Amino acid sequence: MTDTIRTPVTIEEVAAVAGVSRSTVSRVVNGSTAVSPTALESVRRAIDELNYVPNRAARSLASRATMAIALVVPEDTTRFFGDPFFAAIVSGIHARVSRSDYVLNLIIASDDPHDKATAYLRSGAVDGAIIVSHHTSDSFIDRIAAAMPVVYGGRPVRERERDYYVDVDNRAGSRLATEHLLARGRRKIATIAGPLTMPGGIDRLEGFRAALDAAGLEPAGVEDGDFTSDGAVAATMRLLESGTPFDGLFIASDLMARGALVALARAGIRVPEDVSIVGYDDSPVATSVVPALTTVRQPSLQQGEQMADILLQLLAGGTPPRVTLLETTLVERESV
Repeated sequence: MTDTIRTPVTIEEVAAVAGVSRSTVSRVVNGSTAVSPTALESVRRAIDELNYVPNRAARSLASRATMAIALVVPEDTTRFFGDPFFAAIVSGIHARVSRSDYVLNLIIASDDPHDKATAYLRSGAVDGAIIVSHHTSDSFIDRIAAAMPVVYGGRPVRERERDYYVDVDNRAGSRLATEHLLARGRRKIATIAGPLTMPGGIDRLEGFRAALDAAGLEPAGVEDGDFTSDGAVAATMRLLESGTPFDGLFIASDLMARGALVALARAGIRVPEDVSIVGYDDSPVATSVVPALTTVRQPSLQQGEQMADILLQLLAGGTPPRVTLLETTLVERESV
């Protein structure tokens, strides 16, 4: 008795069982949103029933596509794996890509002109890229963008009319945080900012300054914490050593806020009795410190999903919005 070799299920068979056209099945397989809920459910049931597996290799040969996209992070691995912001962004990107026929590659890149990662991306190994956490010095990003469709996480450092990006309204978020400190009676407000080589650091500092300016006040101090906990410890010490008193502190990330709490505790300064603090991100850090952080919530998971969706639309020949700006909200806890 010989075993029967089962031939692969075709897309036409899926279409027949689902009662839809071949093109509708193709759109579902590729993660397109241009499918009615009824058709989507019918196709998914047929795929499960027939155990259909898309022939990625054949499709790649036909279209000269790799069916891969890259998440490019111009940071060292310590920062990437240590910051909860990146975990949320990656989760959102993965959630959207997993609903398509593409695979996701993580690339840790640098501005070294001989960087293997940049050469790999420009070789045609992927069809498009999502770039997050970029700096003014990251000129290699332009070389990647010249070779493939790119979507940026955050406003690009050198924004051009052809750039696509998804950002949160950082100016509005930091202004909201500072206005909250003002509403609670704080008048000597300092900030620990992110690097001014990054649009997020620039925008959050501008929002902080705008809120104080509207109140007729000057900052009690401005220090760069480099978006790291250790950097914020050092920044807080510089604020204390400056001799300028402050009773409020806006900190441009929860990770930095954790470092500031450590430094203030060492100096015998109580939070919120002596100094009120508002962070930024509403990451898991915000509820793991004492006191729990009042913070600005940015929808990082949604941002990741939106970036991936826009890139997939571009790869499918669609016309997604060039700029997507997500709103922030204030989450009140015990640090104010």
